[in-house]
Order: sequence, then C-alpha cells, then structure tokens
Amino acid sequence: MTNYLDFEKPLAEIEGKAEELRALARSSEDKMDVEDEAGALDRKAEAMLQDLYKSLTPWRKCQVARHPERPHCRDYIEALFSEYTPLAGDRNFADDHAVMGGLARFNDTPVMVIGHEKGNDTKSRIERNFGMARPEGYRKAIRLMEMADNFGLPVITLVDTPGAYPGKGAEERGQSEAIARSTEKCLQIGVPLISVVIGEGGSGGAVAFATANRVAMLEHSVYSVISPEGCASILWKDAEKMREAAEALRLTAQDLLKLGVADKVIDEPLGGAHRDAEAAIASVGEAIKTLLAELDGKSPEKLVKDRRKKFLDLGSKGLAA
Repeated sequence: MTNYLDFEKPLAEIEGKAEELRALARSSEDKMDVEDEAGALDRKAEAMLQDLYKSLTPWRKCQVARHPERPHCRDYIEALFSEYTPLAGDRNFADDHAVMGGLARFNDTPVMVIGHEKGNDTKSRIERNFGMARPEGYRKAIRLMEMADNFGLPVITLVDTPGAYPGKGAEERGQSEAIARSTEKCLQIGVPLISVVIGEGGSGGAVAFATANRVAMLEHSVYSVISPEGCASILWKDAEKMREAAEALRLTAQDLLKLGVADKVIDEPLGGAHRDAEAAIASVGEAIKTLLAELDGKSPEKLVKDRRKKFLDLGSKGLAA
C-alpha cells in the first residue's frame, strides 16, 4: 500500500513499523530475527483493518470508492475479456479517451464492453480527463450500443466516473443532450445490458451507462445524483458538510440494493478492492457471468420491457429515515 486514506492512518503506522523491522533485518549484517515482532504487528494490523471496514460510514465508502489504487476499467477489461478490439470516435467530432469500449469475448461469448477509464498516473489521468466524459464519449457509447444491438451482442458497461465533464466546450457541444440520448439508447436496445459500478457512479454521467437490465455494485462503490461535496455546497453552502450529505444521499451499494436501484452487491476483499485487485476483478467476473445467465434466452421485446419496468418502478421502495 502506498496510499492510505485519512481514517486508515493508525493502520498505516502499524504496517509501516512492521515493514521497518523487516527492512532493518534485511540490512543487518548479523541477520536479526524480527519475525515474531513483525508477525505480532501484522496480526494487530489485520484486526484493525477488520474493525475499520466492519461498518464504514457513507463518507468513508466514498473515500474508498475514489482510492487511486483501485482497479479501473482497463484493468477489468484486460483481466476478464479476451480478443478485445477497441473502437474509437463518435463519427462526428473526436474520440473521448475518458470512455473506452469495443468488441470482446467474455468466457468465449462475444460482447460489447464500454466503460469509464480514470487513468492510473498523472499523465494517463490527464489524458482520460479523470474519467469525466465529454459529449463525444457518450456519442461513442451510443454508436457502440447500436452496433451491439445490430449484431445481437450483450452489452457490459463498467461505471467509474465522478460525473460528466462540466466544461464550457462540453456544454457547447451538447453535453446534456448526449447524456439523454445515451440513456434513451440504453432503454431501446434489444440485447442484454449489464452495468457494474466499480468505483464512483456520479450523476447523469453514470446513468447514461447504467440504465441496464441488471445493475451490480461493488461493496464499497457509490452511486448518486451528485457528489457529497456538491450536495453540501448547494444545500448548506459549505462543502465541508460532505459527511452529512453522504448520509442523506443514500449512495452506498447496500442502501441502493434496498431501494431497488442496484440488483446485486459484489463483495470486495477486506480493506477494499485496492488491497487485492486480482480478487476483486475475479468477483466482478463471477457476477457478470451470473447476471448474463439470468438474461440468456430472453427475447428482445422482453429485455426492453423488463428494463423499462425496472426504472419506472424506482421510487416504489423506501428506506426508514
């Protein structure tokens, strides 16, 4: 681990001390035996990790969902899909690197995979615009969904975005219209559509990809109409009230499962997906396999009808305050 969250600082100290002991032993000429002490620190760290993640607050879940070392769309595509052939451009303006997608095989089944990519270092994050798509990104997604519909390919979307890009150029090129048309296209295609929220599901930027037959969320992912900071700024004129906003927004996977927004919560490794990316990716793969099997054999008309009913029924379930 190289990035610890604010609430993980006590854990960072213990894990750091264990590593210091082992580093000291490696550099010592007389080969000090520190394994007992280091092992005791490891056990203490694991107990603390379990305690920290046993009942995360909504705000802490937001922090985990945004962790920079969390596996991103590219990682999932490389690990879960074979013969991935990226497709670029919206055939109108440009190629938006915040959205990646193309033809691939999932367990030897031809599919179309589309997702937000945030990047994993300074250069790639700037290139990917931190996962915030512009209008051409959503128009590219529309083009890929239409292609999948024409060839009868299931569509799998991987959602991880703070929200659509709010820049002046994006607004001039029709950001809201592109998001609306992408959402509309999700409701129209007659093939299975599965969406997995792998990190942040921010506002209309996420809805444009996640208006699906089945919506799955990783255990510590979040999905909301607005970020907690944005909500706090509007309601209380104070972005520092983001903790209260996170509580009020009901943005956790567990709350959204109860509300009927999410259909499945995918377990993460202890400490979050960033602590064991391989295990987290494998869990997502199993979930996609299960959800695809649920939709297999349904007619295009049935898929469209069920998808529309799912979203028209939203709001019929509630949570106790």
